[in-house]
Amino acid sequence: MADRREIDLRAAINAISDVVQNRPRPLREMDQIYMKSGDMVLQSEIVAKWANKKKLAFIGDGDAISVCVAYMKHRGILDYGPSEIAVFDFDERICGAVSRFADKEHLPTLGATLYNCLDEFPRIGEYDCFYTNPPWGASNEGASVHVFVQRGMEAVGNCGEGMVVIADDHEIEWPQRVLASTQSFALQRGFYIQRMASRLHHYHLDDNPDLKSCNLMLKSLPGNAALEISEAISDPERLEHFYGKDQHIRIKYVREKKRVDYGQANDSEYFYEQFE
Repeated sequence: MADRREIDLRAAINAISDVVQNRPRPLREMDQIYMKSGDMVLQSEIVAKWANKKKLAFIGDGDAISVCVAYMKHRGILDYGPSEIAVFDFDERICGAVSRFADKEHLPTLGATLYNCLDEFPRIGEYDCFYTNPPWGASNEGASVHVFVQRGMEAVGNCGEGMVVIADDHEIEWPQRVLASTQSFALQRGFYIQRMASRLHHYHLDDNPDLKSCNLMLKSLPGNAALEISEAISDPERLEHFYGKDQHIRIKYVREKKRVDYGQANDSEYFYEQFE
């Protein structure tokens, strides 16, 4: 890859600040844990380079990395980035925040769709690459990670690349098990591990503030059959402890109650729509 010019760090941090100000508060019971702002700057640059001139699908995006990438390219802070960014998230607050920011800042390449990963994926094979930072699967050996990765693979039609952001700790047992199971899942689906950038990101995580995550880079094997069908997921074994110990999936969508100023969010901004 050709050398890139150095970015204006102050401009990048200020751009990330604009995005964070627009972002809804995380719901811890839904395993929404946000990346710290300094790491968001670095991650946005990594994603923009990796997906340069490509169509990129985000399978969930509480961190708002999608918005950061589009915004920093639009502002000229980055001179590279995806040609199209689509966010698929079950939280209507997140989708609304993405859409409003894109409209306000005139980001025509950025859009969002309300989508639950248990449903069949609506746009199979329309993207070149996917990005996901899913529930990390501490209590289910990574089964929740696999669901999000599967939807990403469907987004690229089994022919493309993926970036999976999951816990990475060399001392704690469960992150190592999840990493191993995710790599096995990818290989079973016809994707190999292209590379891994270890222990990159910090989070606003009260019960384990030192826990970091990695970028696990996947690439489809040559000759993979193009994917044409996506199906809903209902296997109880894949859904158990999805958001943590005894935190099973009951919520289909997080619904937004009303338009709020996310800089001063309040408890009345959302309600849950449950599965029937």
